[in-house]
Amino acid sequence: MLRLAQTCDAIAASTKKLEKTALCAAYLRSLPVDEAAFAAIFLSGRPFPAYEEATLQIGGALLWRVISDISGKSEQELTEIYRKHGDAGSVAAEALPARPESGLSLAAVERVFLDIAAARGPAAKASLLRSLLERVKPLETKYIVKIISGDLRIGLKESLVEEAIGLAFEAPLDQVKRANMLLGDLGETLRLACMGKLADARLRLFHPIDFMLASPVASSEEALSYFPNASVEDKYDGIRAQAHVCQREVRIFSRTRDEITESFPELPGALAGLPKDAIVDGEIVAWTTSGAGRALPFSELQQRLGRKKVSAKLMQDVPVVYLVFDVLYSDGELLLDRPLRERARVLDELMTLAKASAPLMTHVGTDAFVRPAERSAATAGPSQALFAFASPVLPAATVLRAPVATANSERDLEVLFKAARDRGNEGLVIKDPDSLYTPGRRGKSWLKMKRELATLDVVVTAVEFGHGKRIGALSDYTFAVWEGDRLVNIGKAYSGLTDAEIAEMTQWFLAHKIRERGSRLDVEPKIVLEVAFNNMMRSTRHESGYALRFPRIVRLRPDKRPEDADTIETVKKIYERQQ
Repeated sequence: MLRLAQTCDAIAASTKKLEKTALCAAYLRSLPVDEAAFAAIFLSGRPFPAYEEATLQIGGALLWRVISDISGKSEQELTEIYRKHGDAGSVAAEALPARPESGLSLAAVERVFLDIAAARGPAAKASLLRSLLERVKPLETKYIVKIISGDLRIGLKESLVEEAIGLAFEAPLDQVKRANMLLGDLGETLRLACMGKLADARLRLFHPIDFMLASPVASSEEALSYFPNASVEDKYDGIRAQAHVCQREVRIFSRTRDEITESFPELPGALAGLPKDAIVDGEIVAWTTSGAGRALPFSELQQRLGRKKVSAKLMQDVPVVYLVFDVLYSDGELLLDRPLRERARVLDELMTLAKASAPLMTHVGTDAFVRPAERSAATAGPSQALFAFASPVLPAATVLRAPVATANSERDLEVLFKAARDRGNEGLVIKDPDSLYTPGRRGKSWLKMKRELATLDVVVTAVEFGHGKRIGALSDYTFAVWEGDRLVNIGKAYSGLTDAEIAEMTQWFLAHKIRERGSRLDVEPKIVLEVAFNNMMRSTRHESGYALRFPRIVRLRPDKRPEDADTIETVKKIYERQQ
């Protein structure tokens, strides 16, 4: 463990990406393969491989309490140390007493992490953590705490660890990345690279693949400048969801790669009707069954998110539809490298077979999606049928092959855009029919056109107690965007959330505070918000160099990871457009 910590310090001291990668590669190459496998996972800032379901469930407040107990220092003394360093790991390294060299192996640390994950309750977890931190030197403590926090903060992201594995074992980087994507395990990827067997990596079902992302465009003209013929779908106001189906077992994952099956217990029964093992990509939306049926605003769906138990009444009050628009895997074949037009045919076949083969599935019309007037401007795709699963216990759940149109002119897109807005949807997603599925990338093969008041996805960095009826509640949120590898504050908002949301988030922030300064709490940067604003100004008030005029919270974005938040480059573009 000590050598890993020393390597991390050396990587942190370098500002050059190539040097960081070289240091990481040299360290991995120097270790026995089994130790190197543990090291690769730890260097990505994780205690366990990405595919594993084990989590430590140790928040900032519990970490802080253990560090305080072992160090014997006052809250004020620890806060002063935090102001110097800015993270709990560095605080632990300075505050905890020196120990003799521990000789603790990476495998031994991993065993303690597994014990902590299995422990029930904060007291049991705190006891195990304290025992671990009392056995290691301050430098080891620093990086053990950072791994627990999920961020080493040394400028070494998972992608650089992949590069280091390729460099250490002379393996092609694209093969390393693909193997890690399929396996969700940097350690196993390293083992395959060492043996020269990266091509043997196979998809691990129920491990979510990163989602392919769409880039924003401002106009139909801009959209068609990237590719002349387009496959066009509505942009729905829901949450992106990836469903894995294997032998009638179904698990559903959000864009953050968190499992959300429990929030939508009526959907697995419907998806289990797919006739082949599959991974499908789509959007879950709240749905009204009155009239022809249509998607509801995200605020309705939000009632379903984050719940471990969803009552039959809530399922009746907020019914959902899963709109499927892509297939990544079917019947043993990975489809990422096949063009969208071919994946669409596979998806059409899956949906048609599901509808035909399952006696409990019934066809439902789709006039609410693609009307004759729209077909005159753009040709609808071949399959827009829904199927529903009838259950004696759960409300009927509906899965829909998301309607698709084709467009090759600005007029086509304008007609489709207006129709999508008239249906209450956000706009359009415009796709190149020849596009491969590129996980985690936001290129120009998929585009989104919204045309509305600018919004930003931001990360909450600090919160403050409110006033008046909000005394005792953390309701004033300071938020940031990314500038390279660091977050820079750009604004503060206190309106837009419901009282219930504020109460729930107050409890979360209190459990995940990093330090407290009077009524202001610096918090772990894990909560993503969507904020709207009237315009943007240059300003020295915030570290970003910009300030938002009249910012307001549109909604919480639990479906997004902090790294999915917007960047300073997006901020600059919005600022320049308004000039």
